[in-house]
Amino acid sequence: MKNYDVIYIGSGHSCWHGALILKALGKSVALVEKDLLGGTCTNYGCDAKILLDSPFELKEGLDRYQGIGLKQEAKLDWPALMAYKKQVIGYMQPAMQGLFQNFGFDLIRGAAKFIDAHTIEVAGEKYQAKNFVIGTGQTYIPLDIPGKEYFHDSRDFLSLDEIPEHVTFVGSGIISMEFASLCLSLGKKVDIVTITNTTLDQYPLEYTSQIVERMKGQGANFVFGAHVSEIIKIDDNNYVLKTEEGAEIKSNYILVAVGRKANVEDMNLEGLGIKFSARGIEVDEHLRTSVKNIYASGDVIDKRIPKLTPTAEFESNYIAIDIVNPLNGKIKYPVVPNLVFTLPRIAQVGVSIAEAEQHPELYRVERSELGKTMSWLNKNQTSEHATFIIDKKKKVLVGAAILSDDAGAYIDVLTLIINLKVGVRKLSKMIFAFPTQTYALISTLIPLLLKK
Repeated sequence: MKNYDVIYIGSGHSCWHGALILKALGKSVALVEKDLLGGTCTNYGCDAKILLDSPFELKEGLDRYQGIGLKQEAKLDWPALMAYKKQVIGYMQPAMQGLFQNFGFDLIRGAAKFIDAHTIEVAGEKYQAKNFVIGTGQTYIPLDIPGKEYFHDSRDFLSLDEIPEHVTFVGSGIISMEFASLCLSLGKKVDIVTITNTTLDQYPLEYTSQIVERMKGQGANFVFGAHVSEIIKIDDNNYVLKTEEGAEIKSNYILVAVGRKANVEDMNLEGLGIKFSARGIEVDEHLRTSVKNIYASGDVIDKRIPKLTPTAEFESNYIAIDIVNPLNGKIKYPVVPNLVFTLPRIAQVGVSIAEAEQHPELYRVERSELGKTMSWLNKNQTSEHATFIIDKKKKVLVGAAILSDDAGAYIDVLTLIINLKVGVRKLSKMIFAFPTQTYALISTLIPLLLKK
């Protein structure tokens, strides 16, 4: 029976970054993987999404210059783009295999099941370790209704050679709204069916409502407050979605994105007394489960911190240090930016607009219509908008939200300002490139920090 210092269950960002640190410190490390090496983000999540999405963002920018510098409309070729995506993402498996081998990780293929706190079984073989890290992420939640076999998930969509003419999305969260944006840009018919009365609940309503109205203008049909009850197949390319409220929607493709749950089935966590639910595994302030030599990392954790790739990497690095340093302090998260890739993007970080407005004695909310004041500089994004949350007493930025195709670049700069507590005095001593959008952003922020 092979014995290791640490065995990681999973091979995504929540695992291999920390494994690299431990290997550099001379520890023996193994990674267990039952699916694709590198996990969701690398193979059928973030990387595939941004690769497919980027040309859509560029087309959006070009379209804003029609009649003021451009005469020919840019056209998207999804089949060619998908072929490119499959080429790039397809290389990830041999690349990750070589990378892990170069790092010196042992790779164990199969599903892991705990025998006891120091032993797992994979494909009929047993392995032991002083410590384990569970980084198995999440899996999508299916709807258990008649016709559920006709549903698709995000992994299916990100491999479509052709986008069907009519796509119905069940759910109004990040996956549905991002993919619907792509379909609408391609001129496809789109339905978004959701039990809620809003979309993208974790983002500011004042921004998400603008996205909804824009999508409606592109032809999207939103069905709010609806409970899907049945899917009927007409033929291989036509389906009818029925709701309890009596609606019937015909389309060519139905994608379900109503949430995700912790991927912990058949691991025998209950046999070890490890507490978990669909939200994830319960951990302490060192990311340890109720069995102290077993950690959890990434999206599989039950946590309020955003479940994102950078967060998973941060936790993975923390766990590696915690394993080798018994005196390591409790995990302390910096502010975590998050970004939804609709068209335009929405980003936020730190104290939310809702929280700030609930505590006017602590925070000041400042809104700036960037698109109306500097459209010549921001690629003609007339709807671009920023909201700044300012600590009244300390006069420092503590939160922000952005609506812009360039929200990602903006929010990274603002995250740095928030984490380092950079006030007016320090900002005024810095020189930024000009004329750039970030220069204009900082120039907008400085007088707002000074405002009483």
